[in-house]
Amino acid sequence: MKLSKLCKVGMSFLTKPYYRTRVLIKLGYYDSLSDEEFLKKVFPKYMGYPLDLENPKTFSEKLQWLKVNYRESIQTVMVDKHEAKNFIAQRVGEQYIIPTLAVWDSVEDIDFDALPNQFVLKCTHDSGGIVICKDKSSLDREAAKAKLRASLKRDYSKIAREWAYQNVPRRIIAEEYISELGNDDLLDYKMYSFHGEPKLTVVCSERFSKTGTRMNFYDIDWEPMGIHFGHYPPLPTEFPKPATYEEMKRLTAELSKDCPFLRVDFYEIKGRLFIGELTFFPGAGFEKFRPMSKDYELGEWLHLETVHRG
Repeated sequence: MKLSKLCKVGMSFLTKPYYRTRVLIKLGYYDSLSDEEFLKKVFPKYMGYPLDLENPKTFSEKLQWLKVNYRESIQTVMVDKHEAKNFIAQRVGEQYIIPTLAVWDSVEDIDFDALPNQFVLKCTHDSGGIVICKDKSSLDREAAKAKLRASLKRDYSKIAREWAYQNVPRRIIAEEYISELGNDDLLDYKMYSFHGEPKLTVVCSERFSKTGTRMNFYDIDWEPMGIHFGHYPPLPTEFPKPATYEEMKRLTAELSKDCPFLRVDFYEIKGRLFIGELTFFPGAGFEKFRPMSKDYELGEWLHLETVHRG
């Protein structure tokens, strides 16, 4: 690794362990390490305590254990933003899928003229490479293509060793912009399921605000859990239980019935549910829970002794 690359990001930035680790990962500093070596190396830098893979106790530790020991081919399908729709349709019905407008193998293949005025573009193999278009006439197409091109080059499986992303075909998917069916302040409901049993829901709000995303945690009875997760503080005001809550629980149980842990993301649009994505490792297991007792509480719900190693 060249020193000049490190200099570009700024030495003051690199004095913070969390951010320094992210930069080093991006630069490929840890690429030669095995998954277990990598996780033991970087986990303490994110979480502030050593990773115990032999006797994990916290939810965050157990997610790292699953990365190393639980590997089923269906996971690659479930994290693929295109193929997951087929999985969801077969399990619970196609009415819960956000409509797909097109799929392309490269940025050069994107036919902007054929797309409606509003749409969403995202890469199928990673997280964060997303372009939201609310008005096609004002879209900077070159900037959008540059963002997607950079995302296509990224090996998302190396960032936190979420192995399932490694074999996902790198494609671009265009989806319907579902906010036009509801309103612009669209809430994201993320339901955590342990061994096929939904246990809690995270309500994500203010995702595009200047202050950043907020996350409010609720237990299965919709009681606030008092969790501050990572860099996403909760809003001081609480959210009402969604009208489709029981349906969310039913769908989550069905989609997660073969998984030790799964997070299912929902949008509720005028009484109708859409499933956004399926996730095995929220925050890659690298986001702190405050108070830390909550990390242990969630960890008690995940019984690794029942998990088949594969």
